[in-house]
Amino acid sequence: MAESPSHKFGQIVGNQLEEIMKPVLQDFCDSRGLYLDVQGKRSGVRKGKKVTWLDRYGNSHDLDFVIEKGGTPSQKGRPVAFIEAAWRRYTKHSRNKAQEIQGAILPIAEEYQWDRPFLGAVLAGVFTQGSLDQLASVGFKVLYFPYDSVVAAFGNIGIDVRFDETTPDEDFANCVAAIEALDDSAHDRIKQYLIEANGDLFQSFLKELERVLDRMIERLIVVPLFGDEHEFHTIESAASYIDGFAEGENGGEFRKYEIIAKFSNGDSIEASFRDKVEARKFLRYLCG
Repeated sequence: MAESPSHKFGQIVGNQLEEIMKPVLQDFCDSRGLYLDVQGKRSGVRKGKKVTWLDRYGNSHDLDFVIEKGGTPSQKGRPVAFIEAAWRRYTKHSRNKAQEIQGAILPIAEEYQWDRPFLGAVLAGVFTQGSLDQLASVGFKVLYFPYDSVVAAFGNIGIDVRFDETTPDEDFANCVAAIEALDDSAHDRIKQYLIEANGDLFQSFLKELERVLDRMIERLIVVPLFGDEHEFHTIESAASYIDGFAEGENGGEFRKYEIIAKFSNGDSIEASFRDKVEARKFLRYLCG
């Protein structure tokens, strides 16, 4: 089946978003000794070109940008940021795309919860406020290029990309052909227009990325938990036990170490361990 012109245009805008973000993220990583993984060959890490990570359930997901700590061209590091880019033209598709991004990234972030990675979405086109709020509610930072700014960016070089579901395929195909015929200078002008037209949002997104990746551990809380186990079959009996518990008395069997790492940006990571070896391993991981 031939690719529709509207789908082809979506790919073009998606590529523009990635080309906007890649040099900015690369500079960010270079200044901090981090590794930016994008689609392309990476011998020693993958056979193909896709940036693929496994989630906590063993499912694989192809991603746009992953920032790694300790990564090299031949060695995968620890993920400290996952950033996805996407275009949608119609509101009826926006929530599905938000759910798709959420469904791919969150299980991976859970697998690497000790790293508390930055979660980012770079979106363009038409996304409802509900879809943007949905991503924000689960921890994503969103950089959103509205549809009108995309139209204006292409209009700045003389190409009208405003369309809807009534636009004839022939008109759309001619538009796509005109875009594909552009030279690098014209593409650079499109990208620069998008950055300048959405400058405040662009800088806000980068500030959030900086806030997470530049965070420092401010304090560590270690709570050794002791006590005998008590089992109850009703809420009332459990509540009665708590009411009568003498909090000033120590003793009982050692249960576990609760460790809480609090960071300068307000983030925290909590973990529980039943022995010293695993607890120390966690602390060393935080230092790495």
